[in-house]
Amino acid sequence: MKSMIKSVALATIVVAAPLTLATTASAEGEKYVLVSHAPDSDSWWNTVKNGIALAGEQMGVEVEYRNPPTGDIADMARIIDQAAASGPNGIITTLADYDVLQGPIENAVASGVDVIIMNTGTPEQAREVGALMYVGQPEYDAGLAAGMRAKGDGVTSFLCVNHAIQQPTVGERCRGFADGLGVDLGDSMLDSGTDPSEIKNKVLAYLSANPETDGILTLGPVSADPTIAALEENGMAGDIYFGTFDLGEEIVKGIKSGVIQWGIDQQPFLQAYLPVVIMTNYHRYGVLPGNNINSGPGFVTADALSKVEEFAGEYR
Repeated sequence: MKSMIKSVALATIVVAAPLTLATTASAEGEKYVLVSHAPDSDSWWNTVKNGIALAGEQMGVEVEYRNPPTGDIADMARIIDQAAASGPNGIITTLADYDVLQGPIENAVASGVDVIIMNTGTPEQAREVGALMYVGQPEYDAGLAAGMRAKGDGVTSFLCVNHAIQQPTVGERCRGFADGLGVDLGDSMLDSGTDPSEIKNKVLAYLSANPETDGILTLGPVSADPTIAALEENGMAGDIYFGTFDLGEEIVKGIKSGVIQWGIDQQPFLQAYLPVVIMTNYHRYGVLPGNNINSGPGFVTADALSKVEEFAGEYR
């Protein structure tokens, strides 16, 4: 473990896209493309870029990161088509919207390109499109676990701040949370958008209109950071139960200060790192794990922040 952490700490931090990692193996033609649904503005994906950077370096392969600049899923579908046409050894991709992305992924598989699904989608959907496997967090189950934890802590009503309403799988976190609490989701899921100012104002408006709300769930730094600002503005920071998915610098600060009770770490570093390693070994030696890999969920609380705080936003 210590040697792995040391390697991670020494790895180059890569934050720009597109990202190409050319290594000694590129001459042998080993090339992989990771396609995500993330817009350029979402810094959470820097951890994913760092994961493929380290995996590419260690495995001696070329890895390229591609994404739709605005997060448009139709644009992502075109990027998958273009990636497959470039003739890589494999594509690692998110499956943010099954209906839109099913065709391009199945076409890539039919053309002879191996595919691994990561981060979004489900193991079942990965099988349906012909992918080798799925590496990620079961979203509904993670939400359910979070809801059961919140129920045990006395939460009875909640607001779920969803900054990615266009991605059906992300909404499963809110639905699972409601089921874990044993309440109807109803109007508790807020379509917040991604603009920080709008998110803060929408959260303030919701809490003002629904004063009985005693819990908040955010789905990542994009929604968590403005929600922290909203609670600081209305004086509820530290007084309302607050849990979030994913980690980031402001989330870690919030956990440390007691504003946030816990963050759910789906380990995006592993979601990117493992597919590169797995696919490379599959092509070189014909070995492949027999099951899909759950990279999360794991609850991060103030009791275990030292290593997380050190690498938040980079490898955690």
